[in-house]
Amino acid sequence: MAKGFFITGTDTGVGKTIVAGAVVKAVKAFGLRTAAMKPIETGCRNEGGRLVPNDGLFLKNIAGIDEPVTSVTPCCLESPLAPMAAAEIEAVDVSVKEIKKAFLAMSAKYDAVVVEGIGGLMVPIRKDYYVAELAADFGLPLVIVIRPGLGTINQTMLTLSHALRAGLKVAGIVINYSSPPENSLAEKTNPGVLSRIASVPLIGTFPYLREMSEDIIGETALNNLDLEVIRNYVETR
Repeated sequence: MAKGFFITGTDTGVGKTIVAGAVVKAVKAFGLRTAAMKPIETGCRNEGGRLVPNDGLFLKNIAGIDEPVTSVTPCCLESPLAPMAAAEIEAVDVSVKEIKKAFLAMSAKYDAVVVEGIGGLMVPIRKDYYVAELAADFGLPLVIVIRPGLGTINQTMLTLSHALRAGLKVAGIVINYSSPPENSLAEKTNPGVLSRIASVPLIGTFPYLREMSEDIIGETALNNLDLEVIRNYVETR
């Protein structure tokens, strides 16, 4: 059985890529050979007819793996939309079979694989096949990335509820500041509320980073994430 994590979020733009990079660094700190993937990426930039996945390249570099980017991100789409919609516009087929094949190859080669999903769990990849189904097929525990401010409790509990009803394992929640803190009352109280009402651990709060260097992300991960939660999933399961 593959080890690692599937990074999802309550919405797009919550900072899944940065948190995925941070989780990669945390897992690598245990001495495990760790790969990273973003199996599907939309909004890729077109360079002379070749689609380049920015998030996929970021994860490949932060994991420090010598793999072609096509193994990290086997499905690239140009339109910044849900995969199903982007694929329809671009008249291409999203091959779930090829995506699974790439993941299995990574899992066989590395001790752990950190996978970043696209959007939230109910983003459609194909008709009747959503990100939640992809996470289930990969068999990795979820890390749910959430916003810090007002409204996040409802979004978090809806995402968590759906994940658990779908039979997905959830390792925990990470609050991520993708923009500078507002010091609002919601930001101050949300961690305590979620710690009491969510049935999974709060793995940590990831602060807003003005610099996104590999070293800074790694240091921040080690200082702000609950490493024991991460260790339990990659070393004992």
